[in-house]
Amino acid sequence: MRSGTGIGENLAESECASSEKDFLNKIYIALKECNETLYWLDLLFETDYLEKEQFDLINSHCLEVKRILTATTKTIVAKQQKTQ
Repeated sequence: MRSGTGIGENLAESECASSEKDFLNKIYIALKECNETLYWLDLLFETDYLEKEQFDLINSHCLEVKRILTATTKTIVAKQQKTQ
C-alpha cells in the first residue's frame, strides 16, 4: 500500500516542482516506488495472498505506469541534453 501510494504522492509533488531538475527527481522517485510496488505484488502473488486474476490486473496497471514514468524521464533527460 505504501509504495503504491508513494507513486501518486510523488507525482502530486512534481506538479509543484520548483525547477525541471526537481520535477525530474520526483518522477524518478515515483519510478522507484513503482518498481518497489512490482516487487511487493510479486511477493503477494507468490505467497498466495493474491489470486492470479487479481495479480494480473494490478500488475499490468503497474507495468503501464512504469512504462509511462520511464518514457517521461527519458523525454526530460533528452530535452535537457539538447539545451546543454
